[in-house]
Amino acid sequence: MRRTRVLTAVLALAAGLLTGGPPALAADAPEPATTLAADTYTWKNARIDGGGFVPGIVFNRSEKNLAYARTDIGGAYRWQESTKTWTPLLDSVGWDDWGHTGVASIASDSADPDRVYAAVGTYTNDWDPGNGAVLRSTDRGASWRKADLPFKLGGNMPGRGMGERLAVDPHRNSVLYLGAPSGKGLWRSTDSGASWSQVTAFPNPGTYVQDPGDTSGYASDNQGIVWVTFDESTGTPGSATRTIYVGVADKENAVYRSTDAGATWQRLAGQPTGHLAHKGVLDAENGHLYLAYSDTGGPYDGGKGRLYRYATATGAWTDISPVAEADTYYGFSGLTVDRQRPGTVMATAYSSWWPDTQIFRSTDSGATWTQAWEYTSYPNRENRYTMDVSSVPWLTWDAHPSPPEQSPKLGWMTEALEIDPFDSDRMMYGTGATVYGTENLTDWDDDATFTVTPMVRGLEETAVNDLASPPSGAPLLSGLLDIGGFRHTDLTKVPSMMFTQPAFTATTSLDFAEAGPDTVVRVGNLDSGPHIAFSTDNGAHWFAGTDPSGVSGGGTVAAGADGSRFVWSPQGAGVHHTTGFGTSWSASSGIPEGAVVESDRVDPKTFYGFTSGRFYVSTDGGATFTASPATGLPSGDSVRFKALPGAKGDIWLAGGASDGAYGLWHSTDGGQSFTRLPGVDEADTVGFGKAAPGASYQTVFTSAKIDGVRGIFRSTDQGRSWTRINDDAHQWGWTGAAITGDPRVYGRVYVATNGRGIVYGDTSDTGGGDDGGSGTDPGPDPEPEPTGACVVTYEITNQWPDGFQAQVRVTNTGSKTWNGWSLSWSFTDGQRVSQLWNGAHTQSGSAVTVRNTDWNGTVAAGSSVGFGFTASRSAANPDPAAFHLDGRACTVT
Repeated sequence: MRRTRVLTAVLALAAGLLTGGPPALAADAPEPATTLAADTYTWKNARIDGGGFVPGIVFNRSEKNLAYARTDIGGAYRWQESTKTWTPLLDSVGWDDWGHTGVASIASDSADPDRVYAAVGTYTNDWDPGNGAVLRSTDRGASWRKADLPFKLGGNMPGRGMGERLAVDPHRNSVLYLGAPSGKGLWRSTDSGASWSQVTAFPNPGTYVQDPGDTSGYASDNQGIVWVTFDESTGTPGSATRTIYVGVADKENAVYRSTDAGATWQRLAGQPTGHLAHKGVLDAENGHLYLAYSDTGGPYDGGKGRLYRYATATGAWTDISPVAEADTYYGFSGLTVDRQRPGTVMATAYSSWWPDTQIFRSTDSGATWTQAWEYTSYPNRENRYTMDVSSVPWLTWDAHPSPPEQSPKLGWMTEALEIDPFDSDRMMYGTGATVYGTENLTDWDDDATFTVTPMVRGLEETAVNDLASPPSGAPLLSGLLDIGGFRHTDLTKVPSMMFTQPAFTATTSLDFAEAGPDTVVRVGNLDSGPHIAFSTDNGAHWFAGTDPSGVSGGGTVAAGADGSRFVWSPQGAGVHHTTGFGTSWSASSGIPEGAVVESDRVDPKTFYGFTSGRFYVSTDGGATFTASPATGLPSGDSVRFKALPGAKGDIWLAGGASDGAYGLWHSTDGGQSFTRLPGVDEADTVGFGKAAPGASYQTVFTSAKIDGVRGIFRSTDQGRSWTRINDDAHQWGWTGAAITGDPRVYGRVYVATNGRGIVYGDTSDTGGGDDGGSGTDPGPDPEPEPTGACVVTYEITNQWPDGFQAQVRVTNTGSKTWNGWSLSWSFTDGQRVSQLWNGAHTQSGSAVTVRNTDWNGTVAAGSSVGFGFTASRSAANPDPAAFHLDGRACTVT
């Protein structure tokens, strides 16, 4: 799988998504004032397990079972040994900092295992408008502090599998080094990552670029300083390590060394040239620095490669490559040593796409090698391993290849490879789609087979383009980049296979017939073949349609309400319509090429379109469109709209940009006129779910900024009032691609992320409306209600030797709405709150008080509000015995 994975709407983002305040707009018709309430949601992933490139895996060298993984756009994760799962660590990254979901490097502090660092930033060109940062945590990633950098980092740039660029001095852990891209050089921190300065003595910022002619800046950026490795044998605790090796993206000058703790640097004498050193791993016990070389920076390319061993004591270089260079058609990258068995080293042929990746193993410091698989008589091969992907069955890709290819493959883009430093039998490696691993690795040396399985549960790394939740059949259908999409019949289980026949490299849009949800259509990108597919069994099975002439990409598609006809707006061709399942198409008239298309959910002949500030309507099945007289809509094309199920002509439109109209609009007359919703500063998606109990109108969901607050919002009263349903700990970066509620489960919402997969939330609210259902201006805020009954749930969600993380939920069990609240309690064992989200806290001695923020003070009767925090602790950590809301005792559950 070739993962280009540029942010779904990156050009629109760069044009104005992240800058400035709400745009100045013409006056709209007056409506009731918007009020914000709060609700407590539980958030999970619809399980896919993986789905993206994992370029780095890092084990802590002093604490067993402590490991981290970094992804190119999906954040960082910590291994949880008790459940054999990964815990996401960067869900708190917000909309404005979406680029910080790309992790260029990660470092775990072996002197203090509670400390972990992440160098974050997605693109070094203008696709990402923000600079990079180094995040630092003293609680294993449960919470973070940020040091902004004066340059960008490239978690999703070429060369991202090299590394690690970020390293902690093993003897003086307040000292860290960071290798920068873009010619920015080598950087150092002496205060545990709080501040950074350039190492001006370092002589070479790198020279290698993948494609100097790329005018976008993506492939033409200098890949820079790519790894830092300390020689722990040259230091003592408390003093900075004297010898440091640094890898540079320069084919003639790839490795440098300092022997005076970074004061001066020299090119390592006698080093090989003509290749890039992707990794440098030191076996200090034997005095060997191992280096994996490729002729390119990866992660997709690489035609030749070498493995070398450098003797740190004598300066001797030895070519230890397992095959002759003439026989390589790949570069080397993945590189690891066995800390329990010095002399054991492993490496990967990361760019061996066909017939499979290759993993090499030596137990004599590279003098001799064995391979994970070998040819017997071509094309037949013999494997030293067996693969069991039953936990993630789609990893077979429904492929039935001819030898020497096999399904499932051992992998591709295998730049991350690590042997557990405490367990010679455990190895993990990253691929373009998952994390694989084994727990009986040493069977390799006994000529027995070892077992490879996915070790990826909890690591969700898909980029989501579209979501649909039909009223019957599977609760969720998805359109994804890279792996096409899935039909989830159970959100807690990995689907057996992605969409196939055809299998798109990206599904760009999908839809179902509202009155007959067994009829589903999807469109997407494919190097060759049809760009549209249909299903008559709710997405369980598919068959390809026929493209109109000129189609080059998926675009958007809409299914008529009864499934009898479809309208398609593909890339490379104008809008087209068809009856039946796309065996022939006719061009639509009256609507420009590139328009976004949707269907009315009641009238099977009514379709809608939008482009460049104009809304279009067809009442003859898409044959002809007429421009609506509606004005004041966003002038750009970063717009998404949907028609409400069950109501003809009821349309909601979200989108815009900060340099023009940007918000949420509603039409009840088939798009002839639109009214902008007040208080919605920005909106990017809109979707519908089951109506609240007692409500007649469906629940509306949006990813938006409302009254100055960015988040995921819900309205049960047609947008008169809004509830922010996520919190600061659950933001997932950019969520502007798609959103939908569930028509069968009140409150459930599915959120598309750009790298954290499909997130869904369930409410603790039993319904009844977000502001009591009145739909009127509540008038001046009354004083906080001191007599309102309350229930408090206090839950410790994570705990470590000197700290913990907790979640608190407060439910209004009285009969009146709270308009402002203050919750207090006392700790009994010296606990101190260090960071709190979704509230403002003070602590005096053992007494803690948490007050509402400006957006979650309104809590309707029967609703809840939640906040979370991290805190320090001593050996014991008892729960608080009592809680008081504005001075009145709450029930504790």
